[in-house]
Amino acid sequence: MSTYTIQDIQKKLDEPMPLIGLYIAAASAVCTLAMTADVINGFRQKRLWFPSKYFSLSATSLTLLTVAMKLPMDFNTNLLGITDWFAKLNSLIFMSTAMGNFISSLGSMNDKEILSNVVALGILVITIVVNVWIQLIQLHHVIGLEYVTQFLVPTILMLLLLVTLVSLAITVPTTKRNMESKYQELHKLALREEEAVKRTIDKHMIMKYWVMAETSNPQFVIGRSVVCTSSALICLTAAIVLLIPYSLWFLANQRVTLEHPRSVYGNFTLWILAIQCIGVVVGTIAPTFRSFVAISFRCSTSRGKNNKSSLKDKLFKTETYWVQILVNWRDNFSSLQIQQDKCRKYLYSAKWLVLNFFIGVQILIVVVSKLLLYVFVLLTYPFAHITNKFKVQYSSNIVTSSDETELDLSRYVLLLEGEPELPKRILKNFCRQSDNMILIGKRKQPQNLIDLLCKFVNFSGVIQFDSTNEVPSLHSQEPSNCWTLPLLTLTSIAIALPHVAEHKRKQLVSSVNEGLSLAKLIEKTLDTNDQLVNIRKSADVCWVGVALYRKWQDVDLRTTSHKCKNSKDVLQELSSKAETSVIEFKREVKDDFLMENPLNWPVKIIAANSMYRVGRTILLAYKGENEPTDEELFERLSIMIADILAACLTNLARVITTMCHRNAIEKRERSVCEAFILLGKTEQVLELLQQRDWPSLDTDKAAYIEEWRSLFHQDNQSPAVSTSTSGPDDAMETSMSNADRITVTVDC
Repeated sequence: MSTYTIQDIQKKLDEPMPLIGLYIAAASAVCTLAMTADVINGFRQKRLWFPSKYFSLSATSLTLLTVAMKLPMDFNTNLLGITDWFAKLNSLIFMSTAMGNFISSLGSMNDKEILSNVVALGILVITIVVNVWIQLIQLHHVIGLEYVTQFLVPTILMLLLLVTLVSLAITVPTTKRNMESKYQELHKLALREEEAVKRTIDKHMIMKYWVMAETSNPQFVIGRSVVCTSSALICLTAAIVLLIPYSLWFLANQRVTLEHPRSVYGNFTLWILAIQCIGVVVGTIAPTFRSFVAISFRCSTSRGKNNKSSLKDKLFKTETYWVQILVNWRDNFSSLQIQQDKCRKYLYSAKWLVLNFFIGVQILIVVVSKLLLYVFVLLTYPFAHITNKFKVQYSSNIVTSSDETELDLSRYVLLLEGEPELPKRILKNFCRQSDNMILIGKRKQPQNLIDLLCKFVNFSGVIQFDSTNEVPSLHSQEPSNCWTLPLLTLTSIAIALPHVAEHKRKQLVSSVNEGLSLAKLIEKTLDTNDQLVNIRKSADVCWVGVALYRKWQDVDLRTTSHKCKNSKDVLQELSSKAETSVIEFKREVKDDFLMENPLNWPVKIIAANSMYRVGRTILLAYKGENEPTDEELFERLSIMIADILAACLTNLARVITTMCHRNAIEKRERSVCEAFILLGKTEQVLELLQQRDWPSLDTDKAAYIEEWRSLFHQDNQSPAVSTSTSGPDDAMETSMSNADRITVTVDC
């Protein structure tokens, strides 16, 4: 029987350690790449407060950091190894850098997420600090005071960063509510201005919402705050702390009394060291630039002696939002669910003392942060003054039209109590960003849809696709129509017609595909009650088969086109199969009272009912003497599709403005960005619709196709399908009005 020594057992235990080192290096690399992506994204969008998009405080990032922090929390690692020594020290600075990058992401969380994530981060930081301090206590006699200090300072900086992060987390809910209330007031002002120019959309109208969304963006509010500046200075200090021992080792070439045993993680310790060094360098960029943003705010509003009289008030005054939540907790007596008055009295007094202490700490953090920021403003003011003077002289030689815009937009800037006014260069940057987003949209213009809309003359196709009076219903209640369902049905019929060139079929499918993406957005945005969710879903489900496989449900449209002799046969086959599906379904669910409501029908049955009605309506055209040819009917269906799409797209202006203000404060910036892109994307579509007259229909009713049909029925318009290829009847023009014409202006 073989015997193992302690060294043999230890060697066996150390064998998997290099793989664990690889795991640590991989986790560190993911964190570094995420911080790098945020830095690149900030520079690309010229947002020097660097919003956290890829590396934010979340369960995923905390798990990765826990893995990356394996070295400083490992008691078994030989601390006397020079590589392990630097790797452990570097890991602590890496953690501090990660915390500095986390801070702005607090703005994108709700209250529960902030609480859970900050508590989890606090547990991780305290665990690391305690582990490091235990190791230092055990080895301080061996390694000496100099090396103990090198580890002690980073842990203290980590705790300071945790304190500043908690300080900001306490203020986030209050600042969000303040910003939201100010936003709603300005939104009312903007709505009053929009009522004067009904159904009009241009870049400057959206710019109001863009400025409001950007300046109230919680991440930007945190990034320009004084406490965030303090955290940035701590991160910068941590990077300098890391630089000192490296300088002593590599540059000064001083002798270190440490031994050089081999690391248990093998060569992967060097990988961890290199990757986390890169992470520290890259991760310091965002916090440093955030401090420059806060400094530039103060420098841009400094005017020398005029500010000295109120300087004391500015430095030592703590705005309400910094301590509002703590004050609410302190004054909330009803939260103590204890019956005995004596115990309640003692607990309330204890709570009062504890929260008063935390309020004092919060005030101290804010005041110290303001003092630090003021010192840096004094140091950088001469340089900033010279730079601003150069910029003014340079910009005076360039003729721009942005001054008038800035004056109009400055009243839509949202600021917290005590914040200085927004620098003009940031307002100009907002304008440049809006131009870039519109250009992005212009590159995505739906050219196939535009070609199809050129066939549009008036909106007669809205009523002609379904003859309500002449086609018998298969059910006591008819499902309501949405915009996308008749588009799907008409397109399915059109591409199934025989003797039609294949390139025309492909062109129609491409055009409708582009139009459906806009129609779906309109329905999703304006159908606030979600009454037509199941109807819209039926169109989505069936369109996949039509667009990709040329199949309407189980019917192969290509086979139908080749098998049938003419269009009449195609219509009869499709409508008959659809009718059979609906009748069989009704027979199966005869005793199910839920199915009495067509909105509860399966999506395929809703689509089948639409095919039955549309197919039967088009067959009415064959009652006359002059039956249309296949090409003529295809052209007529294309015109009907164009009419329906045009009617649907008249809601684009309302959708764009709705996108600007409907979402929550954390998502509003992205929504306004999408509105700018949509404005650029649909510029030609809006200009094309501007050339036509619109019906006198209320904007709320214009979002629904059934309201359009009701209006045309009231005007006694004929639902018969025209067999002429020259276009729809001119009789529809009697219901049109110039009063609601759209105007679109896109300046770049």
